[in-house]
Amino acid sequence: MNAFDDVWLANEFEFPFYDFSYFIRKIHEKEFHLRPLEIQRRVMKEDEDTSMTNPKLLRDNEIEASKENKMLYEIEDHPGWLLSAILGMQHCLLAVGGLIGMPLIFSRYMCMKDDDVGNVGVAMVINSMLFVAGIATVVQTTFGVRLPIMQGASAVFAPSIIAILTLPQNQCPSQPINASVTDPRDYLYNDTDGAIVDGTELWQRRMRQVQGALIVSSCLETLLSLTGVAGHLLRFIGPLVVAPSITLIGLSLVRVTVDYVSGHWGIAVLTFTLLAIFSQYLKDIKVPYIFYSRSAGFHVRKTELFKLFSVLISVVIACCIAAALTYSGVLPDDKNAAGYRGRTDVKLSVLGHAPWFRIPYPGQWGLPTITIAGVVGTVVATLISMVESTGDYIACAKSVRAPNPPISAFNRGLAMEGLGSLLSAVVGTSTVLTSYTQNIAAIEITRVGSRRVLQAAGVSFFIMGMIGKFGGLIVVIPEPIIGGLFCIMYGMITAIGISTLKSVNLNSSRNLFVMGFSVFMGMTVPTWARSESSAIDTGNADVDQVCKILLESELIIGFLLALVLDNTLPGTLEERGLKSWVTNSGTGESRTNTKYEVDRVAVCYNLPFRTNQFRLSKYLPFLPEYDTREAGNNHSNGDACVTDVQLSH
Repeated sequence: MNAFDDVWLANEFEFPFYDFSYFIRKIHEKEFHLRPLEIQRRVMKEDEDTSMTNPKLLRDNEIEASKENKMLYEIEDHPGWLLSAILGMQHCLLAVGGLIGMPLIFSRYMCMKDDDVGNVGVAMVINSMLFVAGIATVVQTTFGVRLPIMQGASAVFAPSIIAILTLPQNQCPSQPINASVTDPRDYLYNDTDGAIVDGTELWQRRMRQVQGALIVSSCLETLLSLTGVAGHLLRFIGPLVVAPSITLIGLSLVRVTVDYVSGHWGIAVLTFTLLAIFSQYLKDIKVPYIFYSRSAGFHVRKTELFKLFSVLISVVIACCIAAALTYSGVLPDDKNAAGYRGRTDVKLSVLGHAPWFRIPYPGQWGLPTITIAGVVGTVVATLISMVESTGDYIACAKSVRAPNPPISAFNRGLAMEGLGSLLSAVVGTSTVLTSYTQNIAAIEITRVGSRRVLQAAGVSFFIMGMIGKFGGLIVVIPEPIIGGLFCIMYGMITAIGISTLKSVNLNSSRNLFVMGFSVFMGMTVPTWARSESSAIDTGNADVDQVCKILLESELIIGFLLALVLDNTLPGTLEERGLKSWVTNSGTGESRTNTKYEVDRVAVCYNLPFRTNQFRLSKYLPFLPEYDTREAGNNHSNGDACVTDVQLSH
């Protein structure tokens, strides 16, 4: 132990108002500058006297202190980079399932054949997704909403993208025209648009069409956020609109999930059974491990291992069992036999063909193609994604014991998410980005809310995205195991949609009608549209495409019905759940502008550089000075609801 350790152990009682964990982490980081004990006592005495003369400040400090005791590292704290990297890896493991899920689902619809060409293409798309998610996470935590929040692949866009990829001109050819060729890299296909293409161009043409639609929707999200229009539009989207929309996202992925698990139902059941056991039954079991520190030497600690690494443990065990069944001859080696896709060596050649190092770049699949039908299908998903992210910002702020984000932080966060989605679209990851709720839950588990940890996680994803073999390793995982994960993941998405109704009065027949009718018709109309596609014939090919995308997307049908019904049927704000919804949205909560609260908002959300030197900064909805102006307007109008104002830098 060093000298400071001796002082701390001998004078622990001298620091009654400070968090014990704060000093522990400062000791390990060697960032705490020790002052003489007399000065320490004097400073604490002055703080105590100041608090006693201001009962309100004392009460606020006591409340804040009780919250701070629950966090090991708060949002503005800076753990060492090694510790941040270790904690950031936990967030990576939680997010990787969602990141790889969307590219794997869309690969079927993009005609990525189950051969070396298609599998290597899937690996490159996965690497591109990791690469972009890493960049977007660092940008979001540094210049966006500045909360420790992960950016990843959005499942909200899945129904719209699938609708685009199932248009008649995007149907996949069944067989190559030169099937007698032994090397899949030499296969040629008669594509449904009339062109003769190889296996690479076959899926890249469809990717470019998806990219074009996502580029427009991403620009729209960025524009709405930077201008502050997003806040006005979101006023019409309450819990009764969001609930059926998100519920339908999970239900719309049933078909592709069935395709994955049907490769071998036994292995798929094993996977989601293991995941259910580890993530639910054993989540509170603390596993002992040996830890070393200078002060205590080797000693035993306990951690909630199964709660943190349930996905990783489940996949590893399932892969080991599948490998044992493969090499013992239990699983058939005939491609046409049932259970063949459960083998671990089906796509093993991908590891050999995938490059070791590759940097994804914009336009890597060619020039994106923008179509009216594609754009229309993704606009609705953009609005839903913005609502979802707004809720994630509030949940993340509560997890890290920070005040609700001010208006400027909301706008800035959505704008950075739009720019990240734009990067995702131009690079070609098959979808756009959103905030990840599962990583917010990890903050509650680890009690680490530092934004540096999420920045370290972003850097980790950025590095993984440049390692081609990593994407190849993901592709090698047998499809039934991926399908087992999908059963849990997309089941949770469905449940999250239903849970949005917690602020709604479910005893109201009005609300039950809106929810039930929107969900049922959201499943019925797309089912009919797919089975009777020939019935849609307006005489104009472009209009036909727009109609097919609108009618074949569960999300669009459910969202539009819920939006119209919830905003036109008579109902009180409390009945519709809007009273609680607005209060928790960060725009309608009653706040005061005490110096303490102003300081907290400034520390948590102000940008890392000066912004008050710009003359027009108070008119820009994404800068902190805008909140000060809004607060002044509310005061002048006699409004009792005052938004958080922020200190000048």
